[in-house]
Amino acid sequence: MPAPVAAAAVALGNTRTGRKIFAIMLIVLLALGAVLSAPMWIIPLAVAGQAMPAAGAAAPDSGSAPVTNGAWGYPLEGNWTVGRGFGWHPVRGCAYCPSDHKGFDMSSVAMPCGAVVHAASAGRVINAGPMPGWGNTVRLDHGDGIVTLYGHMVWGSLLVTVGQDVDIGTPLGAEGSTGKSTGCHLHYEIQRNGIAIDPEPFMAALGLPLQ
Repeated sequence: MPAPVAAAAVALGNTRTGRKIFAIMLIVLLALGAVLSAPMWIIPLAVAGQAMPAAGAAAPDSGSAPVTNGAWGYPLEGNWTVGRGFGWHPVRGCAYCPSDHKGFDMSSVAMPCGAVVHAASAGRVINAGPMPGWGNTVRLDHGDGIVTLYGHMVWGSLLVTVGQDVDIGTPLGAEGSTGKSTGCHLHYEIQRNGIAIDPEPFMAALGLPLQ
């Protein structure tokens, strides 16, 4: 700072008016700094809150239930979009996504991230938590060798525990994108005697077409 300017600043600072001016300038600078830095910490927190809810957080209560037909029903309520079906379906640009798809992908139109996932039929919970590839997952044993799997659910959203008996339509958790997933959806899988089968003809035979 040039000497004349420095001298003027010192002289101004020694007056009551000068001190008020400096105080106002300091407040303005601090406020401006807070505004400019806010996105740096607000945005990451918001994103983290959506991607990773607190442990034990409940899935949202939609206030309605999925369509059922007898002892079976859809795992999602309302309308949904269809992703990969059963069989050979490579995912372009995703090296870790299995090409031989063992389930049926569906995504809620109303709320693709966080929609309630329901039990497709009554059964007993045999898995509730992380599973390789499927992320946060629930598996239900329905007897007679039939098991349903609900994969990629949001971390911390599961509402059931291993050993629990559930009824058709029981909320299990929230649709998410955990495990080997490229976006929010439900991986719905049906296994017979330990082998994955095509869910479409199985559900269609029950009067519940997936397409």
